[in-house]
Parts: sequence; C-alpha cells; structure tokens
Amino acid sequence: MGLLGPNRGSGHRRYSYEPRYYNPEKEERLKRRMRIESKARRRKSPAGLIYFAIILGLAVYVYTKIG
Repeated sequence: MGLLGPNRGSGHRRYSYEPRYYNPEKEERLKRRMRIESKARRRKSPAGLIYFAIILGLAVYVYTKIG
C-alpha cells in the first residue's frame, strides 16, 4: 500500500495565467507566416507515394513468386 499513501496528491496545484493581449501587427505577421508555411507544405514532391508504390510492387512480385 506504499503507492496509495495518504500524502499522495495532497495540496492544490497553482495555476499561473498570463493574459494574451491583442496586438494587430503581431497577429498579421503570424497569419502571414502561417500562410507561407502552408504553401510550402503543398509544394512537396510525391516521393512518399512513389516509394510506397515501388515497395508494394516488390511485395506483390515476391508474393507471386513464392506462392
């Protein structure tokens, strides 16, 4: 019963909240940066899909030769 002792979990946790103030200039910079990052993500090459197709083809080839 050492894990479930009476002192375990006693006391309240403190919560320190720092309010976030609205700064339109900072918000606009953040939105602009997020737009740039999302456009960069879309331009990635489909290398993962090509590798998946190659591995799938090899797996099917090996399966047909074995079975």
